[in-house]
Amino acid sequence: MEFGMQFFPDVGPETKSAEEYWADCLHLVGMADEYDYSHLRTVEHYFQAYGGYSPNPHVFLSAAAMISKKARLVTGAVLPIFNNPMKIAGEIGMLDALSGGRMECGFARAFLPAEFEAFGRSLNESKARFAEGMEQVRLLLEEENVTSEGEFNSFRGITSLPRPTQKPRPPFWVAALVTPDSFTNAGKMGHDVMAIPLTGGKMNELIKLYRDARAEAGHEGPGRVMLAHHMFCHEDDAKALEISRDPLNRYLRSLVSSASTWMEGTSSDDYPGYDKIIAMLAKETTETQMQKSAAFIGSPERLVDQIAEYQEITGGFEIASLQVNFNDLPLIEAERSVRLFGEKVIPKLS
Repeated sequence: MEFGMQFFPDVGPETKSAEEYWADCLHLVGMADEYDYSHLRTVEHYFQAYGGYSPNPHVFLSAAAMISKKARLVTGAVLPIFNNPMKIAGEIGMLDALSGGRMECGFARAFLPAEFEAFGRSLNESKARFAEGMEQVRLLLEEENVTSEGEFNSFRGITSLPRPTQKPRPPFWVAALVTPDSFTNAGKMGHDVMAIPLTGGKMNELIKLYRDARAEAGHEGPGRVMLAHHMFCHEDDAKALEISRDPLNRYLRSLVSSASTWMEGTSSDDYPGYDKIIAMLAKETTETQMQKSAAFIGSPERLVDQIAEYQEITGGFEIASLQVNFNDLPLIEAERSVRLFGEKVIPKLS
């Protein structure tokens, strides 16, 4: 099993400047190689405290690649609906070159209605734009002199530069939440899948759907599953909860606030049941997240047992992507947690 660090900004200027936030993240990146964190990851979001400090994940990952010399650089995830595929392909090629072939490409559909409104995109085009955009990026990375006539983007005779360092291209990941079709489609396409067990859900069933669909489509191997979890490690269980409870509760409230219009009448056939999903998230707390193993919080001994048990419950997953400095968690606490987890948890489970 592998463990990596995920950086998901959930602060605005009134809480912490972008300069300070990203400086904190790069400080933690400097610990990745020493403690065997296998990947570094960040998101693409806009305009709100929830994710808005990261409108382009390739920028941060390029900086991280100059500090960590071993960790994989993962977009978690790029949003094709808000980007031209030619731009995405060029940035992937550049990051792959800068990192010496360590880039991995995560793609997602986006789900925050405010972002769709700001970019003038329809929620009802989400699936179609995602499928077309991801396929056009794949073509641009794998082939030269590419022509593609799409519903949303078209181009003729394009050779994307820089060419990928990894051949034929960096690995692709598809982001999924709790929708079975997302897991099945990722398997059919032969890509890896990244998921977020925030709502609990029957993750074992969803992972099985992914593995089965992948096998039925004739793809080699079981694929890879990456699950995202909040993590805070402290020698004392009670102290771990005391330090992390408020930052994680604020993170959960921020997520619900950023997506609240789903509960206020926004709907789309491309997002069935999202009103219920966000309503469920509105009831979540640090304690319920711990109970569902969506959050790993506690002593090294507790976390070793919890993660091993969760592996059994899910039927096994390859990679845990750990949010290590969520909301306004102080850097000194995040640093201690990352070090302790690296010293006493990762060696027991990797």
